[in-house]
Amino acid sequence: MYAEVMSARDQLIASTQDLLWERGYVGTSPKAIQQRAGAGQGSMYHHFAGKADLALAAIRQNAADLRASAEAAFAQGTTAVERVSAYLLRERDVLRGCPVGRLALDPEIVANPELRAPLEETFDWLRGRLAEVLAEGIANGELPADLDPAATATALVAVLQGGYVLARSSGTVEPFDQAIRGALALLERR
Repeated sequence: MYAEVMSARDQLIASTQDLLWERGYVGTSPKAIQQRAGAGQGSMYHHFAGKADLALAAIRQNAADLRASAEAAFAQGTTAVERVSAYLLRERDVLRGCPVGRLALDPEIVANPELRAPLEETFDWLRGRLAEVLAEGIANGELPADLDPAATATALVAVLQGGYVLARSSGTVEPFDQAIRGALALLERR
């Protein structure tokens, strides 16, 4: 499943990322991680102190992956609305949900401050990054001067995450697409 060039540590992290996304923290057993990674128990405990330590590494990797894909999207386009649109419309596995946002719904993860911290940091970063792009749009006269960049960024993240929930609950991407189209329509209004 994973390229042979991946280290055992990286295979364990990637397997844990997938399993956390699919099953949540409780449903992700060390045995399942080892089986998916093709690694033995000794390898797992050589690289990580235990399940929580490995889960933290996987959550941090999810966060890093989200930031990288967001930055790539923000680099597209010339106007603020084009850049935000590129982020909101980027390719996603909508019915699986957000790999970071889904973890925020996991009671075991949110109850553990250490596991929850990368989620909070990531959403803080995303809201801040969106607010920066929106503020640039205001400064360039692309967006109304009275637009609150921080509040709008938070609303965009909420629409995105809520879109995932609506799509997953209905079994179709249409509610997600509607939410994104609606948010962009509001943003494009002058």
